Amino acid sequence: MSHPAFCGVPESLLGELVAELAPRWEARCESGRRDRREGTRKREVGAGPKYAFMFADRLLVTLVHLRTGLTHQALGVIHEVGSSTIGRAIGEIRPLLAERGFAAPGRPGVRLRTLEDVFAYAEAEQVTLRIDGMETQVRRPNAGRSGRRTFVSGKRKQNTIKTTTISDGQGRTLWSGAMRPGRMHDQTAMRTEGIAEQFRRHPTVKAEVDDGYRGLANEFPEQVSAPPRKPKGLDGDDGPLTERYAWREMKRRQSSCRICVEHANAEHRQWRPLQRYTGRRETYGETHRAIAGLVSDRAARRATRHQPSTEPVLARTAAC
Repeated sequence: MSHPAFCGVPESLLGELVAELAPRWEARCESGRRDRREGTRKREVGAGPKYAFMFADRLLVTLVHLRTGLTHQALGVIHEVGSSTIGRAIGEIRPLLAERGFAAPGRPGVRLRTLEDVFAYAEAEQVTLRIDGMETQVRRPNAGRSGRRTFVSGKRKQNTIKTTTISDGQGRTLWSGAMRPGRMHDQTAMRTEGIAEQFRRHPTVKAEVDDGYRGLANEFPEQVSAPPRKPKGLDGDDGPLTERYAWREMKRRQSSCRICVEHANAEHRQWRPLQRYTGRRETYGETHRAIAGLVSDRAARRATRHQPSTEPVLARTAAC
């Protein structure tokens, strides 16, 4: 089950996760035991029954569950433990994965946890951000519950939870969050996270967005680039042919610069829970952050692809 096809991460990263999260898990377990006994230890460290399901197994079970969506009962059969043990292990490890943040490409050991961290990194590395929304179908609230229509997406006509992804020009995830009900607009979700304030604090940071963030582009025209508006008089086949072609070419170029964030969202979709989330909506945010952090770890290890220059180069000296 440690194969990347099952757990979603390479073996080298799996070993790093064990070394990074094991002390945090042990500290959290010790804190819980201290609260239960309402005092300090009464026996020496190491006394008492030992864990039959070790931390490495708990981490592996959580990764396989996040990657494939296997049920607790199926994972219990594989590891020869009860389904309640699997559920308890996932409930312990998933918060630790969600708290890790996102890997910063080219900066080993640096984690981006907030929008402030992302904008500071983009300003220091001169990275043009790509911003896009992502919707995941979730369970429909029970009849009679207040706010039942809040999760109905006007775009997908389904009950969804909307998140926002920020990537660099190579399609590597830098941040993913701003969990909001599907009925909320993309721009509103980001404004409630304080993205406008971040653009004011970092005037040199630029971003590529789609039509959903048109208002943000109007407020920060020198920093945020959105697809060009269609000129008046170009409806249908009316209008000069050159203007129609110029508008289409400008829109195509802007879309080409922004498409890498769609690739980042596609990497998230490879994990089963983000294709259609069947768990409780209250735990979706934690699951999403855990998966997005693991995706960013894999993406940050990819080598940076340099864009080829399109400037004309003199091949040989011409004789006069």
